[in-house]
Amino acid sequence: MVRLRFAPSPTGFLHIGGLRTALFSWLFARQNQGSFIFRLEDTDRNRLVEAAESNLLKMLEWAGLDIDEGPGIGGEFGPYRQSERLEIYRDHVDRLLEQGDAYPCFCSEERLEKLKTFQRSEGLTPRYDNHCRKLQKKEVDTKIQSGEKHVIRMKIPENQETFRLNDLVRGTVAIESTQVEDQVILKSDGFPTYHLAVVVDDHLMQISHVVRGEEWLPSFPKHLLLYRYFGWEPPEFIHLPLILNEERAKLSKRHGAVSVEEFRERGYLPQALLNFIALLGWSPGDDREVLSLEEMVDEFRFERVSKSGAVFDREKLNWMNQQYLLKLPEEEYFRMIDDVIQKGDYHDQDPGKIRQAAEILKTRLVTLSDLNQKLGLFFEENPEIKDLQAIEVLKEENSKTVLKEFLQQAENLDQLTSENLGQLVKSVQKSTGIKGRGLWMPLRCAITREVSGPELPAMLDFFGGEKCLHLIRQTLENPSLN
Repeated sequence: MVRLRFAPSPTGFLHIGGLRTALFSWLFARQNQGSFIFRLEDTDRNRLVEAAESNLLKMLEWAGLDIDEGPGIGGEFGPYRQSERLEIYRDHVDRLLEQGDAYPCFCSEERLEKLKTFQRSEGLTPRYDNHCRKLQKKEVDTKIQSGEKHVIRMKIPENQETFRLNDLVRGTVAIESTQVEDQVILKSDGFPTYHLAVVVDDHLMQISHVVRGEEWLPSFPKHLLLYRYFGWEPPEFIHLPLILNEERAKLSKRHGAVSVEEFRERGYLPQALLNFIALLGWSPGDDREVLSLEEMVDEFRFERVSKSGAVFDREKLNWMNQQYLLKLPEEEYFRMIDDVIQKGDYHDQDPGKIRQAAEILKTRLVTLSDLNQKLGLFFEENPEIKDLQAIEVLKEENSKTVLKEFLQQAENLDQLTSENLGQLVKSVQKSTGIKGRGLWMPLRCAITREVSGPELPAMLDFFGGEKCLHLIRQTLENPSLN
């Protein structure tokens, strides 16, 4: 039975790395007709963020990763919030205490801090010195009966041993027991630490494969030891490589958007974002880059996940988002831009004209949010020229020659339309001797305000001839271009 879980902490927004973990788990579950479980690891009460749970679920839904079991959905292995499973953890702690595999620790924060300070001054790695492990049972019982504050620590074997993990990505990973300290597994407030809760939950929920980031590798000896103490068979483990910025450092907020919410707000499509992050450390085995979710389910293999960190290439993401935008069916595209337009400055314009403008702009968008920035060209009387390349083009003498001749010849027409535009431009070429880019580019820059603006026939159909000629006149009269 294949069962994978996504188990975030409700401490903020969904990080792009968290979405990749969820995606890989979901893909493997769907490929094997298994279950994808959402579990909330909310035992760190000091870091809880209000509404984080609903936001995490909302982002998974937006991305198209449906959940089989979890809060609000149910399932026979719940509850799925760790804060609602405290009695379960307490029972397992009692079992460890009875077996002699754990012990109460009464050390104060002050003592532990002094210990760390001393160890650092001696050039040692800060770690617990097992002080309370040496207490006699009578002394422990007296302290507990008097209500002395304490935590519960698990015992690391005194005899040195090597812990080995067969990771589906990294192969055999080995860590010596000397690198592991007697870990706190139950805090003084009765809440478990991550290390105990994750092992108990994964076993009781029958999780078959655990997918998580490589930063958890140093913790696996503690987890394997708990599986041993409880007499349980551990699941398969997959530790994913880090997602890195372009300087190959860990991706963080200061390098731009890192949360799924931010990418959604910036107008990235969920299918493009999923496709992009799937390729951060994984390959379908060929040179394909654009894959549907269904194709990813068919092709996904943990054996194809890289051990090394994956660089988050924002330019690549932008390119991929453009590919998905171009493929969107017309009605789906219009449905998706409705919310974008409502947040912009042009929501009160004629819906038919907005739709026409949006259709013209579709091939020019990187993200949906670009739409509001580009609509000014269509609905402002005198849109500003902000494109620096367009400004440089329009300052050229040949450009002014073309625009003046175009205006003069256009005035002899009954009406300038997309049908007679080509013939008019040929006539301007004959009169000026200017052709190619030098002929078309000034017209494009004057009417669309960009070097890579929309096609001129489409703009003529939208504006009509008079508006296009107005924009050309305004360009020629602009003092900053003379």
